[in-house]
Amino acid sequence: MKDDQTGFFNSKWFYRIISLIFALTLFMYVNGSKNGFLHQTTRNGNSTALMSNKTETMKIPLDLTVNSQKYVVSGYPQYVKVKISGPSALVTTTMNTQNFKVYANLNNLGSGEHTVKLKTLGLNSELRATVIPATIKVKIQPRTTTTLPVEVRLSAKTVNGNYKVGTPKASMSTVQITGAKSEVKRVTKVIAVVNVPKNATSDLQQQVTLQAIDRQGQTVNVVVMPSTISVTVPISASKSDSSSSSSSSSESSNSNRSSESQSQSSQSESISSTDSSSDSSNS
Repeated sequence: MKDDQTGFFNSKWFYRIISLIFALTLFMYVNGSKNGFLHQTTRNGNSTALMSNKTETMKIPLDLTVNSQKYVVSGYPQYVKVKISGPSALVTTTMNTQNFKVYANLNNLGSGEHTVKLKTLGLNSELRATVIPATIKVKIQPRTTTTLPVEVRLSAKTVNGNYKVGTPKASMSTVQITGAKSEVKRVTKVIAVVNVPKNATSDLQQQVTLQAIDRQGQTVNVVVMPSTISVTVPISASKSDSSSSSSSSSESSNSNRSSESQSQSSQSESISSTDSSSDSSNS
């Protein structure tokens, strides 16, 4: 009997059964990991989930690596989507902190249109990331700077009452505009629009944002330096009001003089009458 048992343990069937058990155990372990669960047994004998996987999608600003002193880049999205997968705790932490970036390296590219692959930097090695879109198209143009005069525009050239609006004066007569060469060429004017209240009665001083516009009056995508200037608008009384005030003053003065003349005349007549009475008495 013992020889039979010994022969069974030494037989090929025994090893086949053992191999099958190991294969089934390995299969169950791998299958459980794919479903997102690894288990451990507690002291009470209960099986609990140690770790789970999940996938989340977030919106991340896009960084461009480029020589900004030499080139201007346009045509790219400000934000891209990133789908990350991995251990639940790491995914949640990454969602909350967003401690990584998505970037496009343009340092080795010159002027023109290019298709660039987006990459991630700073993600945990246990996370898998998919950037949406995977590539972008960008337009690289040489950066240029020019100087243009500032034109002040008033929202109203008249105000209520006997007041008039004078010629506005800006703190700077010229400013610089910087941007892509094609955009800078479009700029025809740099304007400062001043809002003049209808009830203004004294000089106005406002800090105004400058706008670079083209021939159609549309704002051009360039950088204006400085972006704001101070504008002073003189508000003064109109000439008609000053004339009427002067006329009134003159009439008042003439009236006072007439009154004084009449008073002096009355006093002279009174003195003459007194002298006549005295002469008659002496006679």
